[in-house]
Order: sequence, then structure tokens, then C-alpha cells
Amino acid sequence: MRVLIVEDDAVLQNGLTVGLGLHGVTAEPVATCADALAALATTEFDAVVLDIMLPDGSGFDVLRELRARNDHVPVLLLTARDAVADRIRGLDDGADDYLGKPFDLDEVAARLRALRRRAVGRATPTILWQGLELDPQRQTVTADGKAIGLSRREFALLTALAERPGIIQSKAELEAVLYGWQEEVESNAVEVHIHHLRAKIGRDRIETVRGLGYRAKV
Repeated sequence: MRVLIVEDDAVLQNGLTVGLGLHGVTAEPVATCADALAALATTEFDAVVLDIMLPDGSGFDVLRELRARNDHVPVLLLTARDAVADRIRGLDDGADDYLGKPFDLDEVAARLRALRRRAVGRATPTILWQGLELDPQRQTVTADGKAIGLSRREFALLTALAERPGIIQSKAELEAVLYGWQEEVESNAVEVHIHHLRAKIGRDRIETVRGLGYRAKV
């Protein structure tokens, strides 16, 4: 899951970025409304964690702009404000969820997982695909009750594919799931991860579509 963090408090921004990374989330941090809108105009995210009080405006402005341009990315509002009127305003402006500060990082991660489930139309907390069970909370994969050991990036890649079986995903799309803006990506990184995944779960579950990318078997 790739998430945009819009938060101007440097300590909190870093805590969210690093902490969500431990939950298997690739988090991209920005600190202003302008940077948030620019990032959302050029990059596809699975969700946005959006603070309301920002140095160049309000998170409400970002939210309204997103919905005005018909961007349906799920938005979780994070704010110190706890007035009911602010919660109502945020939800009516198009937010999908709302969490006040201070917050528990595990709860933020859980709410993001819930937003992702709704976005892909999945009701269950785990992903059942081709005889495998993927658990995004624990970042584990099992086959017939037996655990399959995957690295964090292998699990993220498998999840991205298994959530959308039959859909071709390009190398660039998969790189975006695995690596943040500041991370150096080797030219064959996706191919290497796919190779390792096939060795662990079987070659036939992930198909190569020459010249286009990869897809999970239906």
C-alpha cells in the first residue's frame, strides 16, 4: 500500500512515515497543501493521511480540491481538533475516516487497511487467492495452514498482485508500491522480487505479460 502523509510537524511526520513502514506501508511525506495537491496530481496513492492545520491552508481545502477533480482516493483526516462540527465538516467534504490526535500508530495502520479493503471491494481482513491466505495486518502468507516466509517487499508485491487477479500491472506500477521517492530503485528490482516470489509460492501463480508487466492468476 502506498500512502501520502500530509503533516507539517516534522516529528509526527517522521513517526508516521517510519512507523507505517513497519506495517508494510510505503509512506510519502509532504508538509503543505501545495505539495500535497502536486503529489496527488502526478502520483497514484492508495490512501491519504491528511492533517487539517497546515502552514499554507487547511486540509479541508485539499480535500475539497481532490473531490472537485473527481479523485476518489480514500482520505483519513488526522487533526488535534475534536469538535463534532469539524468531524462533520470533514466527512461532508469527502473524507472517508477521521482520527483525532493524539493517536495510536497501530490504529492508524488498521484504519488504512480498512480503507484499502473498501476501496478494492473486499469484506474480509485477509486475502484468499490461489490456495494462499495473505494477512495484511500480520504481513504473513500461509498455504494449507503452513507459513511461507516472505520479505516485507515480497509481501507488498504479492499483495498488490493478489488484490487484483487478472489485472496487468506494469513494472513502474509495482515499483511505486515497493519504493518511496527517496529510495534508489535498481533497474531489475521488480524482476528479482518476482523471481523470489515464484520460488516460494510456485511459478504458475504469477504470470508475465511480455512488454506489459505482470498479473496474478485468476
